[in-house]
Amino acid sequence: MIKKFNRNKSRKRRHRIIRKSIQGTPERPRLNVFRSSKHIYAQIIDDTQMNTIVSSSTLDKQLSDKLEGLTKKEAAELVGKDIAEKAKEAGVEKVVFDRGGYLYHGRVKALAEGAREIGLKF
Repeated sequence: MIKKFNRNKSRKRRHRIIRKSIQGTPERPRLNVFRSSKHIYAQIIDDTQMNTIVSSSTLDKQLSDKLEGLTKKEAAELVGKDIAEKAKEAGVEKVVFDRGGYLYHGRVKALAEGAREIGLKF
């Protein structure tokens, strides 16, 4: 019997394995990335208190006017810059990067590099 390969199931398995070793603390919260086919989402999470400190996505109203005419990779870089600015305002300078089981390539890499440009360290 031929079974169809399920990419999302494999991604979730990789994410579970990654999450066993990565944990966000108040000193160094976790920068989580979720990528859908149209949008990209990022949030900084403190896992000990189980709350989201800041979040950003391509659906945010402040970013929606800047995203017109950009590619998805350029939009991901803007989201990275936006989350880094919000994190600095919240007093977060160092984070642990959680790529969510995705390869560190394309939009995920662009988001990470955008956040590093503004000064977020990971």
